[in-house]
Amino acid sequence: MTIRVLIADDQVLVRTGFQMILDAQEDMEVVATAGNGAEAVEHARRLRPDVCLLDIRMPKLDGLEATRILAGPGVPDPMRVVIVTTFDLDEYVYGALRAGATGFLLKDSGPTLLIEAIRAAAAGDALVSPSVTVRLLEHLAHPRAGAARPLAEPLTERELDVVRLVARGRTNQEVAAELFVSLSTVKTHLGSIQAKLGARNRVEIAAWAWESGVVS
Repeated sequence: MTIRVLIADDQVLVRTGFQMILDAQEDMEVVATAGNGAEAVEHARRLRPDVCLLDIRMPKLDGLEATRILAGPGVPDPMRVVIVTTFDLDEYVYGALRAGATGFLLKDSGPTLLIEAIRAAAAGDALVSPSVTVRLLEHLAHPRAGAARPLAEPLTERELDVVRLVARGRTNQEVAAELFVSLSTVKTHLGSIQAKLGARNRVEIAAWAWESGVVS
């Protein structure tokens, strides 16, 4: 299956470079590029790409607001957004993930990580630059009063096992191997977990786990 990608960045050289990298992949196709956030939202709504690659600092509409419009809370059919930025700032990382992004990369992460992040997003997984992951987890590892959402229905012990592994960055295959269950069983657990938490993706599951003290 070909992954259809939208690239939005206010720098022509960045857009061109990303497009060359992605178009060289057999399983990817750049369906549109945009030089500002408003244009990115317009293209995304019209073309429904599999993954939207957005910069943060863009004219007319920044990447965080564009992410909220395309993938944020309350969006009925959220798209998969990966933020790619030069700015390694905590407020951007947390803002992007809270806005609904399924990935956060720095522009100096390199082509390999960029490609991995897009494939992960297309598969419903999440990828965050290694350089910000440790800091992100350290921030989330200190439970804050009232930070974790209350659950109408508690997670089962097996679901908690899955949550702990997801929060530590394990893939579905790795979760299945560590728990000695099938891949389909892991996916079933994840579906139930997302429903109980009201989470839209693995990032939100991991955030809940760290904020609630399920992992430390």
